[in-house]
Amino acid sequence: MTGTVRTQLSVMMFLEFFVWGSWYVTMGIYLPNTLGSDGGEIAMAYSTQSYGAILAPFVIGLIADRYFNAERILGVLHLLGAILMYLLYQANDFRLFFPYLLAYMIMYMSTLALVNSVSFNQMKDPGKEFAFVRVFGTLGWIAAGLLISYLNWDSETGISEGILRNTFLMAAISSAVLGVFSFTLPKTPPRADTSKKVTLSDILGLDALSLLKDRNFLIFFLASVLICIPLAFYYQHAGQFLGEIGVANPAGKMTIGQISEILFMLLLPYFFKRFGFKMTMLVAMLAWGVRYLLFAYGDTGDLVVLLLLGIALHGVCYDFFFVSGQIYTDSKAGKTYKSSAQGLITLATYGIGMLIGFWAAGKITDAYLLSDGVHDWQMIWMYPAGFAVFVLVLFGLLFKNVKINYKS
Repeated sequence: MTGTVRTQLSVMMFLEFFVWGSWYVTMGIYLPNTLGSDGGEIAMAYSTQSYGAILAPFVIGLIADRYFNAERILGVLHLLGAILMYLLYQANDFRLFFPYLLAYMIMYMSTLALVNSVSFNQMKDPGKEFAFVRVFGTLGWIAAGLLISYLNWDSETGISEGILRNTFLMAAISSAVLGVFSFTLPKTPPRADTSKKVTLSDILGLDALSLLKDRNFLIFFLASVLICIPLAFYYQHAGQFLGEIGVANPAGKMTIGQISEILFMLLLPYFFKRFGFKMTMLVAMLAWGVRYLLFAYGDTGDLVVLLLLGIALHGVCYDFFFVSGQIYTDSKAGKTYKSSAQGLITLATYGIGMLIGFWAAGKITDAYLLSDGVHDWQMIWMYPAGFAVFVLVLFGLLFKNVKINYKS
């Protein structure tokens, strides 16, 4: 891979996650304060990610893999996404906001697979080269959060005056830029055999269901679905929580989690080799429980450090669970079900698990809405903390330790 191509892919990855980071974290603050949304509507909004994860394989399997270059579809989807983001920027009612967001997330979740496809197509050794390109995605997310806080869109004044709406305009502009830029990317032609009939099983990775006959993989699969229920609480309500209790510039502070993600990604190979897959997963699950307890007992005074530590645990929570899970799945699937198995786990976690989690988080958050319009966040965070510990105990008791060779 030449230096020019590496630069193109890095810019693509930066913009891909800059677009997402521009609005995703702060939407939980924006909806209740500007559109007057309750917990159920916030849950509906964040659930669009899960619907997108479920439907994206159809876009990729039926169109991208068979008929058109990946970089061209990427460009078209981001240009259409820019239009939808502008409509979200203008929407003044949740009834208009939701269908625009749903349409957008179905397209955006498809682009996550496309940027990976474009990247891998240019790499001779993805195991060594992809990490360098992917880290620019995390940097893009960090840049978006810091820019929002630098412009004070997430300040108390910005929130009360509805200026946080500008995050969708920023996403629209950056999506349009990426859409145009995508047409300059290296060509990534479709590789699927169009003469072969595509099946629902192929698209959703259902042929990998045979892996569930392995008891260990079944326990891992179920634990993956279950742990994504408390995970949804963080994505859906962490920003809202920080904004409601008066933490200054929550979008900027939330980027501590992405910085942590980079650091723990570097530590993961050592930890994985030293302690193995099971211990790595248990540490990730424990980190989720600890994070929510830190949120429950932290405040904006002397205990603000607990909130910052809770955010900083994102690297352990995300990297140790998702990346380790991908490695384990890859080792179990072998060559036959490699892509199908990863697709099945993605469907189970980002699709089913988080969909349940977003719904539960909305219900629980509404149940602890107090008469003065604020929430009893201490009680709310106890639910995902307790559930994460429950999954940890379940996984620890039922999953038999296995040795997996980590390939960096």
